[in-house]
Amino acid sequence: MKTSKEGRYSRIKEQLQDLFSRTSGMLPRMATLNALLYHKMDGFFWVGFYLLNEGKLLVGPYQGSLACMELPSKKGVCWTGITTGNTVIVPDVHNFPGHIACDSRSKSEIVVPVYDRNNKVIGVLDIDSREPDHFDQVDAENLGQIVALIFKG
Repeated sequence: MKTSKEGRYSRIKEQLQDLFSRTSGMLPRMATLNALLYHKMDGFFWVGFYLLNEGKLLVGPYQGSLACMELPSKKGVCWTGITTGNTVIVPDVHNFPGHIACDSRSKSEIVVPVYDRNNKVIGVLDIDSREPDHFDQVDAENLGQIVALIFKG
C-alpha cells in the first residue's frame, strides 16, 4: 500500500509527464517542476536548481526565498551531490560540514543530481525544509525519478 507521500509523488509525476509533453526545453521544465513541488509537497520551504556553468555552481530556476546566486566551490551539500553524483539527505543542516546557509530557517535538506541526456551531471535539485529530518528514502527515490523526467522525450 502506498503512503500518502508516495501517492502525492505519483500524481506529481503524472502531471509533470503531461506538462512536459508540451515542451522539451530544460529551463521551462525545471521551472514547472519547482512550482509543482513547492506548492504540492508539505514541508518544502525552498525548491530549486543549481547548475554548473564553467566550473561554478549557479542558481537556476527556483521557488522560495532569495537564494545564494553562486555557491562556493567544492563546499556544502549541493557540491557534495555534484562531486559524488549521489542524492544527499541531510537530516540536520547544522551538523553538515561546510553547510552553506542561504536561509537560516532551513533545518534539513535533500540534493538530487541532475544528469543530462549524455549521463553527465549538470547540476542539482536542492530542496530545503524548515523541519528537521524531513526527507527520507521515499523522497530520494521519487525526486530522482522526477528529475530524470527533465530530459525524457
